[in-house]
Amino acid sequence: MDTKTAIKQLNELKKMGRAHRLAADGWDEDWKTLVATLMSARTTDKKTIPVAESLFERYENLIKLSNAKLGDVEKLIRGVNFYKTKTKHIIELAKVLVKDYFSKVPHDFAKLIELPGVGRKTANVFLAEKGHANIGVDTHLTYVSNYLGWTRYKEQQKIESDLENLFPKRLWGALNWIVVRFGQSYRSKKEKNKILNKIKLMS
Repeated sequence: MDTKTAIKQLNELKKMGRAHRLAADGWDEDWKTLVATLMSARTTDKKTIPVAESLFERYENLIKLSNAKLGDVEKLIRGVNFYKTKTKHIIELAKVLVKDYFSKVPHDFAKLIELPGVGRKTANVFLAEKGHANIGVDTHLTYVSNYLGWTRYKEQQKIESDLENLFPKRLWGALNWIVVRFGQSYRSKKEKNKILNKIKLMS
């Protein structure tokens, strides 16, 4: 796979995707972006966004969230998968941000992945949303990257490395958004694969 072909394919994916708000989009504060992204793991953005809105309406700042009761947050975010584990992470995350970072989210990958509940994908999606050149590798990007031959790996870090070598840095932050919007635009795997097969033939 060469860079020119990969960029053509990415542009075609962008055309085929419909405008969907993703979980990391549209929040007015960094901590909300991070928490919403954390909650979206293994949960659709469509489900995550209203749940996040309810949480942020109840706890409008990190101090209040850091003092929240486990049971109260569990009730609010019950609509997302693994809500019990995520509740613990969210409250602990708020505590750490208040105590160690003066209620500010660090824009540093190494510091982000040390935070409760924040893995590579969440950290990279957050940083990309904030204008940094980071690639958030999720299930959509993993599937499409393998299907189109951008990578042969399944591991996040190896996929990141392949994509960084294949695409110019100016496109890194957009990769996840373009591919996820494409993935969410078609419910049927058969329909997605039909489009991907056509894109795969581009040279």
